[in-house]
Amino acid sequence: MTRVVRLAAGSLVIAAAVLALKLGAWWVTGSVALLADALESVVNVAAAGAALVAVQFSALPADANHPYGHTKAEYFSAVLEGALIIVAALAILHSAWGAYVAPRPPEDAVVGLLISAAATAINAGWAILLRREGRRLRSPALLADARHLMADVVTSLGVLVGVGAVAVTGRLWLDPLIAALTAVNILWSGWYLMRESVGGLMDEAVEPGLLARIRGAVSASAEGAIEAHDLRTRHAGRLTFIEFHLVVPGSLSVDDAHVICDRIEAALKAEIEGATITIHVEPEGKAKHHGVLVL
Repeated sequence: MTRVVRLAAGSLVIAAAVLALKLGAWWVTGSVALLADALESVVNVAAAGAALVAVQFSALPADANHPYGHTKAEYFSAVLEGALIIVAALAILHSAWGAYVAPRPPEDAVVGLLISAAATAINAGWAILLRREGRRLRSPALLADARHLMADVVTSLGVLVGVGAVAVTGRLWLDPLIAALTAVNILWSGWYLMRESVGGLMDEAVEPGLLARIRGAVSASAEGAIEAHDLRTRHAGRLTFIEFHLVVPGSLSVDDAHVICDRIEAALKAEIEGATITIHVEPEGKAKHHGVLVL
């Protein structure tokens, strides 16, 4: 079992435990804001299950039907998680409206808040771990889960403050208001997550900073060549695909051109973990006099 799969399995266990705690907090208090918080945790459980399946599938090696591997499976998990977040937000808004029309004071607020605070602390610790490991392992599914959990933490903190204010002031309208604000925050989180994941599925180019590093590595390691042009990049999960045309002097032998390509590939792989490189060698007559000029 890989590190990514173990973390995804851990997320499922943590999500189930946090859901149980938040449902307990809602059951004790009857607060619609705490119910909203629990509904988001239902999404966490479903999303964690989808992420576990996705990372297991993405770990499969390339085969005849999937020559580029299965790493994009994690993006499907992230898109599904974003969709589930939006569904949860709509359910929360429905519950908030019902509580606004027929408000009721929370019961045993102190006990409920303590239970919810414990669940929030667990979520926060796990989100920090997932974000660190997701970046290190370059896993879209883990990063999506971390971002969702951190949004859940922020939401839960707002809910705790809101329910506490209701208990102290007796202003019952604060409970559905906090629930509605929670839904808006969740909607934003879900939209951002889906937008980022769809970008991966649509083969968007790498971010400008990484592109500059790629260009710099090619320029510094391509001694003997003339230029590199038609540079194309894309992400696929933890892999970064890099393709370009390398122009060399027409008198250069195939062996010598291959040595240059090997040197460039080694430099790119040292600079970018998970780089998969394709280089098309062309004679100097194909130079376009733009792109990456060799130092």
